[in-house]
Amino acid sequence: MGDILKKIEDIESEMARTQKNKATAGHLGMLKAKLAKLRRELITPKSQGGSAGQDSFEVAKTGDSRIGFVGFPSVGKSTLLSNLAGVYSEVAAYEFTTLTTVPGCIKYKGAKIQLLDLPGIIEGAKDGKGRGRQVIAVARTANLIFIVLDVLKPLGHKNLIEKELEGFGIRLNKDPPNILFKKKEKGGINMQTMVPQSELDLDTVKTILAEYRICNADIVFRCDATADDFIDVVEGNRTYIPCIYLLNKIDQISIEELDIICRIPHCVPISAHNKWNYDALLEKMWEYLRLVRIYTKPKGQLPDYESPVVLQTHKCTVEDFCNKIHRTIIKELKYALVWGSSVKHQPQRVGKDHVLEDEDVVQIVKKV
Repeated sequence: MGDILKKIEDIESEMARTQKNKATAGHLGMLKAKLAKLRRELITPKSQGGSAGQDSFEVAKTGDSRIGFVGFPSVGKSTLLSNLAGVYSEVAAYEFTTLTTVPGCIKYKGAKIQLLDLPGIIEGAKDGKGRGRQVIAVARTANLIFIVLDVLKPLGHKNLIEKELEGFGIRLNKDPPNILFKKKEKGGINMQTMVPQSELDLDTVKTILAEYRICNADIVFRCDATADDFIDVVEGNRTYIPCIYLLNKIDQISIEELDIICRIPHCVPISAHNKWNYDALLEKMWEYLRLVRIYTKPKGQLPDYESPVVLQTHKCTVEDFCNKIHRTIIKELKYALVWGSSVKHQPQRVGKDHVLEDEDVVQIVKKV
């Protein structure tokens, strides 16, 4: 472990010393690839027999979506969870009160959303300090991350937490880079660019791939990518998660200060202790979760508007809807009748591949 950290430190200091220009692009690309490989070893250390594994913080997934609260100790994560979900996560004025993951659940617009209060992160978590590695491993499974910041020192904390999460392969508020990467048996490196590349050329790409011992691959760049983007695609274990920054303790600053701080993108100012601005927080949470609510309609009855079937935006076909209810339904499906914004006629007959939209009403018609 110490050996890997030493290597990471050496590479980081070499990168800091190296001037950035066209001549050094390949060398920097190789160093970045080496760094990514070492970080991966830190995240997934080789197993050391049964008893060596540390306690996990993993919590069973319930509800339709999952939100992880990440932040330094004593920024008010536990108070926020207690107020939102009514779950008592131990709250005290000293640091590191929360020592394991505390789950809570809220119901909002018909969807059940699981909230996880994770223990406080400390600087250097990505290098295995504190219980940081387990905390961030749970954060990777979330559909949305709330980074809770103390409004008195928001930017310093924000940058440190982002650095810790980035080191663990979590990319916040980013889309996956539009790069097609496919290994093959023979034929060398074949690179195509649909968009002019400002940073990467064939030599740099070959240097990065040589670090992974890949000699044959097809690559298509559909965006102007950086070396880091390309390494993310080659590593293939990155998670892209939306994130909202919660600026907590706004009762401690003036209105003028608040106006300036609120210019941080993706942020919501709140006071967990005084329960200020929770409505805006929940609205923004709903917008970032991008959930789709589908109402069921039994034949000859009114739709059930009380308990919708909730799906993720990227998985909301009629087939996904059937599987969410019960996996045997899709075998019996003849067609579905849909009312709502995803169809032109009310109702319209659709097949299993039809993509549903928020608040559609669906009636399943089974084969006789």
